[in-house]
Amino acid sequence: MTSADLDHRLTALGRSFRLIVTGGGTGGHTYPALTAIRTTSTRLARLGIGLDVLWVGTAAGLEARVAEREGIPFRTVATGKLRRSGNPLKLASPANIKDMGRVPLGAAQARSIVSHFKPDVVLSTGGYVAVPVGLAAKFCRHPLVIHEQTVRLGLANRALARAATRVAVSSESTLPLLPDSVRTSAVVTGNPVRPEVLEGRPDKAISTLSLTTFDPTLPTVYITGGAQGSVQINTVVRAILTWLLGQANVIHQCGATSIEESRQYAATLPPHLSHRYLVTDFFGPELPDVLALADVVISRSGAGTIAELTALGKPSVLIPLATSAGNEQEHNALHLQKAGAAVALVKDAVTPEGLRAAVGPILASTEQRRQMAQQARTLGRPDAADRLAELVLTVAV
Repeated sequence: MTSADLDHRLTALGRSFRLIVTGGGTGGHTYPALTAIRTTSTRLARLGIGLDVLWVGTAAGLEARVAEREGIPFRTVATGKLRRSGNPLKLASPANIKDMGRVPLGAAQARSIVSHFKPDVVLSTGGYVAVPVGLAAKFCRHPLVIHEQTVRLGLANRALARAATRVAVSSESTLPLLPDSVRTSAVVTGNPVRPEVLEGRPDKAISTLSLTTFDPTLPTVYITGGAQGSVQINTVVRAILTWLLGQANVIHQCGATSIEESRQYAATLPPHLSHRYLVTDFFGPELPDVLALADVVISRSGAGTIAELTALGKPSVLIPLATSAGNEQEHNALHLQKAGAAVALVKDAVTPEGLRAAVGPILASTEQRRQMAQQARTLGRPDAADRLAELVLTVAV
């Protein structure tokens, strides 16, 4: 279906488009959902069509706070969390049994919500709450689109894949991992990236953060462990920081729990190095500009981070979170390393020596940074939000 055909069919509805979005628990599920809502609303507004959206999640999840902040109507359903273990006997833990007992209630609530709202389509971005809502969409005969942010399908999306009208994935590498019965319904959209992330300006980072003492002849490294920071990353970085500052300017987002210790350490740096180091607990609106300024990024490898790094074409050293669900961060990091876009430090390699060996050659070679940036861009899909919105609208009409 062409965009013109889609526009014609949407206009023929003669009413607002009705969308249920479900998913959350973490930012990796929540922010792609939010970006999809915003992009779908903008797409429809160009045709003079409104969007009636309902977000279904859990009261304790990040999605509840985001929906409230954005003024998006929100409903909750009961849900259970499966605590994974390598030991099958531990799956029958009291906590798992208690939570699984909530699933029938959540399924009944989800069915009631879907049948009353009568959505044109349900979009699921994953997380435990998505399962009862996705199954309710199937039961009530409403189109269901599921979106997977990581290379491998998460547990919730695996449960919903065969019920879905379309399975949107973030990477071509996901397709061979899908069951044959699901692969035919799969579409590579990419993982939606917030538009503001793509609009950063290096000069604005320098002025806003007072980085005029940085050496413009040296590359700039941005180090982050996510919004909360990472003690693991902070520890290995601190061990090589003096060496690192001899090679680059460094912007270090260390998290609130580590900021005082990091500032105390920064105060001990030699004056000829300290002027090239900025440490902070958190970046808000400045983050797109920081990313634009960075020549190399050292970070975790969550799905959202990977989407941003590849959309922007940033060389990276990735240190996966070992406790990520299904070991998804390691899969993401190794995927980028295989493509030549990143260096992955996994398990025992996460040491000061390992980090120095990984980042040193990248900093020493402008050509290597250029090649890694190019490879990252080949994996990036800055138009992922538009692709996903188009898919959601298409399955509905």
